[in-house]
Amino acid sequence: MTRSDVSLPGLRGKAALVTGASRGIGRATVGLLASCGARVGIAYNSDETAAASTVDLALAEGAESAWSFAADLSDPAQVESLFEEVDRRFDGVLDLFVGNAGIWNETPRPIVDLPPDEWSEMMAVNLTSVYLTTREAARRLGDGGRIILVTSTAAQRGEAEHSHYAASKGAIQSFVKSLAVELGPRGMTVNAVAPGWVDTDMSSNVLRGEFRSAVESEIPVRRIASPADVAGPIVFLASDLGRHVNGEVLNVNGGSVLCG
Repeated sequence: MTRSDVSLPGLRGKAALVTGASRGIGRATVGLLASCGARVGIAYNSDETAAASTVDLALAEGAESAWSFAADLSDPAQVESLFEEVDRRFDGVLDLFVGNAGIWNETPRPIVDLPPDEWSEMMAVNLTSVYLTTREAARRLGDGGRIILVTSTAAQRGEAEHSHYAASKGAIQSFVKSLAVELGPRGMTVNAVAPGWVDTDMSSNVLRGEFRSAVESEIPVRRIASPADVAGPIVFLASDLGRHVNGEVLNVNGGSVLCG
């Protein structure tokens, strides 16, 4: 990630919180928001070194301020502590929330073998955490506020042997559409970005060799997205350029899933 030569309108000085921000899509989003002049809060789960590196990236890219906070976002008490930090760091102001935290288990789990504890963990991390953090963000966002949640192509076409992941992401898309109608009258927009395969730490063990080549051959643009490819659409929706987009799922998959 290098500093952008173009700063999207409406982001300079804005207070943004990004979850799952120590790596991958979250880190790339932080860097791009910073290059547009936003102040950035970085929520992460456990990798303190990676989070500190993302703070350094944000400052190098031009953020007015950047900070990090570790939390299990499926725990209401820890989410409350995170947003107390948001209030303290941003003087009670929040303009933008990007809900990116989530997990994907590379091990296939046919439904007949899917243990209840793995289902529960997926829903806690991928869905309950989104409910808890979005609820707190909505309490703070005002007119012009933005909520952008990261889903997946799995939400749209399903994903065999990863049904718990697909279900969690599908629920987020319904959540987005509900909140777009609910919060729109308060001047907020709520949207989702749905990536396909992305080169991140989460997928690095499977996107190799023949499987990678097979995936690339099924994508019309013949390449797998980088985290920056997904960060760009997120930041577009956060900017004034996307101010009239509400309740949408923006697909970022190189044409691999054409669902309109």
